[in-house]
Amino acid sequence: MNNTIKISIVADEDLQQLLIAELSSIGFDAFEEKESELEAFIQEKNFDKNALRQVLEAYKVNYSEEVVKEENWNALWESNFQPVVIDDFCVIRADFHKPIAGRKYEIIITPKMSFGTGHHASTYMMVSQMSNIDFANATVADFGTGTGILAILAEKLGAKSVWAIDIDDWSIENAAENIDKNFCKNINLQKADHFARGEKFDIILANINRNVILDNVKDIHAAMQKGSVLLLSGLLESDETDVVKIFCQHNMFPVKSLHRSNWISLLMEYREIN
Repeated sequence: MNNTIKISIVADEDLQQLLIAELSSIGFDAFEEKESELEAFIQEKNFDKNALRQVLEAYKVNYSEEVVKEENWNALWESNFQPVVIDDFCVIRADFHKPIAGRKYEIIITPKMSFGTGHHASTYMMVSQMSNIDFANATVADFGTGTGILAILAEKLGAKSVWAIDIDDWSIENAAENIDKNFCKNINLQKADHFARGEKFDIILANINRNVILDNVKDIHAAMQKGSVLLLSGLLESDETDVVKIFCQHNMFPVKSLHRSNWISLLMEYREIN
């Protein structure tokens, strides 16, 4: 049975952002932010109690742990899911929500556990930044696709092909369902623990976390070509200086940054340096 572990942590808004970054690095992939409490979720098979204890003891927070049975999971997640509206550009909603008029693009998803429903600041900023990128006939990689939202939006924006990559079985299953639900035809969904190798892309999307992004910087660099752009998130504001420095060493330079709730999204471009 594919049960889920729910961790409820007493924390204010600023601390919640730090905890999300820390917990994401040890396998937690869904979060519900409340006024003074953070709920974090992870599949039971991926749960490391010692790793959790090390993270939470460092912050000296009170928390509780509970097992959510597989048959109860979707009802819990759906009850917390509300549509996400990014200006007049895009709306992300479940099929049980009514359509929201006045937006250029609509993405319909099944709200399961996969990270990336648009509610978190990092996904919100990725979608916002994508509104200013030319995807027409582009080859795209979506590294850490989660629910598949960014891959789906890339196709809707005109990408001719999208590689959507994730390591998590649940994410692959959920992304496949969402890709189908949005009638996408140009998305190649792949399970992998590393960035696509031996391929070149016009646009690379990576909404994961600092450690995974930096572990794959060489492969990302190898996949870029003249005119390629890279859009990053899953990074805290405190990560910006180090991340920019490392990518600049690989000929990728910042063009635009967005900040939201202590998180940052970086748009970078590849430049050939003689």
